[in-house]
Amino acid sequence: MPLRSDGASRAVVRHLAATLAYRAAKVLRDVPPEFATRSFGDSTRVPVTIVAHLADLMAWGISLARGDNMWKAEGRGDWNVEVARFFDNLASLDRELASDAFAGSLEKLIQGPLADALTHVGQLAMLRGMAGVPVRPESYARAEIVADASRWSRHLPAASSTATRP
Repeated sequence: MPLRSDGASRAVVRHLAATLAYRAAKVLRDVPPEFATRSFGDSTRVPVTIVAHLADLMAWGISLARGDNMWKAEGRGDWNVEVARFFDNLASLDRELASDAFAGSLEKLIQGPLADALTHVGQLAMLRGMAGVPVRPESYARAEIVADASRWSRHLPAASSTATRP
């Protein structure tokens, strides 16, 4: 049985998006400049490419929320650009979920871009540990996570000097 896309159901998915924002912000802040392009082997994407993919996933999520299904890879090789693009797209997705004009499938958002993004945030956390800059542990169940993109700014990473070339 499909989830109803009423305000209450969308609020739960908005909380999932806010949780993604919180966890991603923690993983993406305070990375050394060399982390963005560090290689971890031939079969693993470099971190800036993973962040670009996260931004593309959120753009796909916006498309799904509007009742469409358009995927387009648009990433670049600049860490700050990709981090900003990811959070901008995630905030846009949150606004789509908050709107009564939402025309998408909550199930498709959860099983597609949101689940994939959570996987990649975990991947980036693991790569940070392998690079010697682990993410500080915390109890995420105790975190103050608010399902409203306009209130996420205190958790977002500031632009750093980490810039890379393709």
